[in-house]
Amino acid sequence: MNLQWELTTEKQHEIAAFARRMRLDMLEMMKHAGANGAHIGGAFSATEILAVLYCGILKVSPQNPLQPERDRFILSKGHTALALYSALFEAGFLSQEELMGFEDNAGHFSTHCCKYQEKGIELSSGSLGLGLGYGAGCALTAKRDQRDYDCVVLLGDGECNEGSVWEAVQFAAKYHLDNLVAVVDFNHQSLDGFTVDTMPIANFAEVFAGFGWNVVKINGNCIPEVVDAFLGVQRNGKPTAIIADTLKGKGVSFMENTVGWHHTVLTPQQYEEAKAELEVANGI
Repeated sequence: MNLQWELTTEKQHEIAAFARRMRLDMLEMMKHAGANGAHIGGAFSATEILAVLYCGILKVSPQNPLQPERDRFILSKGHTALALYSALFEAGFLSQEELMGFEDNAGHFSTHCCKYQEKGIELSSGSLGLGLGYGAGCALTAKRDQRDYDCVVLLGDGECNEGSVWEAVQFAAKYHLDNLVAVVDFNHQSLDGFTVDTMPIANFAEVFAGFGWNVVKINGNCIPEVVDAFLGVQRNGKPTAIIADTLKGKGVSFMENTVGWHHTVLTPQQYEEAKAELEVANGI
C-alpha cells in the first residue's frame, strides 16, 4: 500500500467527492437492475472505505492492471459488488457502459463479482467466508516470492459467523503476514436483521487481538479515520484488522440503519427521493 502520502484538505475533499459519486453510481446501477434488485445497504456502508483505497492507498493502475507488484483488494463480502464496481469505475478500470451492464444476463458484472483481473477484480465471490483465506494465501505468496505488495480484504460483520474466517485469522497470525489487512465493515446488520440479535460476536477487536493481530477500531464512514487506519498499518510481523464501525445504508436517510435494505428492489419514488438527497449532498 502507498503509506507515504498525507491527508491534505484537498485530498480529503477529493475522497469525499469520490464517495459521493460512488453512491450516485450505485443508485443508477440499482435502477438499471430493476426487478433483480441489489444489495445497496452494505454497499453504502462500505463506500468511504473503498473511496479511500482507490483514491491513493492501493498501488493499482487501470493502465497496468496485471502488474505483479500491484496490491490485491479482495471483496470477501461479495454481495456488495455494487460498491466495488462503482469504485473501479471512478478509478478508471470500468467504462460507463460496463458499469451499466450490472446484472445484465451473460454480462461480467453480476450481483456477486466474478474474477476479472484485467478490470481489477481479484476473486470470484458467492459463498461468504472465502476472501480472507484467499487474501492470506496471496500475502504468503508475496512473502515467499519477495514481492512488494499488500493484500486488503473487506469482510462483513455477519460474514464473520463463518468458521473459515477464523481459520484464516489463525493462519495469517502463524505466518506473520504483516502485509495482510482485514477490514470488517461492522454495520451491525446481516440479511436476517441486526447481528446482536442473530449471531453476535461480543468484541471483534479483542477476538482478533487474541489471535495475535494488530487491531484498530475506527468510524468507517469518517474519511480521516479510515485514512489514518491504513497509514498506520504496522510492519511488526502481525497482520492488521481494522474494525470499521459503519452505518448500513449510509447516505440516504430512509435506508440508514433500517432492516430491509440488505437486498431489495428500488421503487421509482424511492429512486427519485434517494437521488435528490444524494445530489444535495453532492453539491449538484
